[in-house]
Amino acid sequence: MSIPQITPTLLSEGSGKPVLIAGAGLGTGAKALWIDTVPFLDDFQVVGVDLPGHGASPASTETFTVAELASGVVNAVEKLRAAGDIAADQKIYYAGVSLAGALGLQLGVDYPEFFAGIGVICSGAKIGEPQSWLDRAETVRASGTPTMVTGSAQRWFAPGFIEKNAEATTRLLHTLQDADRFAYAHCCEALAGFDVRGQLGQISTPVLAIAGGQDEVCPPPLAEATAAGVRNGRAAVVDSAAHQAPLEAPEETAKLLREFFLAG
Repeated sequence: MSIPQITPTLLSEGSGKPVLIAGAGLGTGAKALWIDTVPFLDDFQVVGVDLPGHGASPASTETFTVAELASGVVNAVEKLRAAGDIAADQKIYYAGVSLAGALGLQLGVDYPEFFAGIGVICSGAKIGEPQSWLDRAETVRASGTPTMVTGSAQRWFAPGFIEKNAEATTRLLHTLQDADRFAYAHCCEALAGFDVRGQLGQISTPVLAIAGGQDEVCPPPLAEATAAGVRNGRAAVVDSAAHQAPLEAPEETAKLLREFFLAG
């Protein structure tokens, strides 16, 4: 197995509070994506996790699967517990966007008792087509992540959002530009091999699938299929968002997560 190293980042203090592990998708970083949402998640100690070669996580040196990525996240959380950074008796929740949302479903399949609830945001049990991910991996490996900035800006945000929110969007796009090209390619290859549609029925952890109403990458029907496929699921739509709901609609995204997780 090739289990990548995942470096967590403490996004909020919260000794004695339940823990929310907040994941960021391909080309983004947990702090850049979630920092505006954190003030609305004050019931939780929020810990960000970055993909390999993104944000705080070191670059991967070989390919990995989403299942191996899931093991990397669990390893990171267990290290936090062992160090006392996360209280041993606190419930742990997970919420991730795009690839990190797909990772949430893999965590539900492979680690059924580990999380008390999972948020799958702007994601699905299968994202895109394998060949398109393999093609993108080759492009970025050869030419670097800056080649993805223009197209990602168009896909990530709802029309008009960039013009009204220059600081937030620049922050996220800088993470893409700074991501390691080889690790980004490895993430693309992981997405090419990811499809848990046939395993959704195995997931017993409660799952909230949140879609952006204007998301063309992972439109609302993907969230509906996810919620319908797991044993205990609910779907919700953030109408104003495209593919980065915690950044585009932080208060609404946080409210959906809080209400779903804390209802249990």
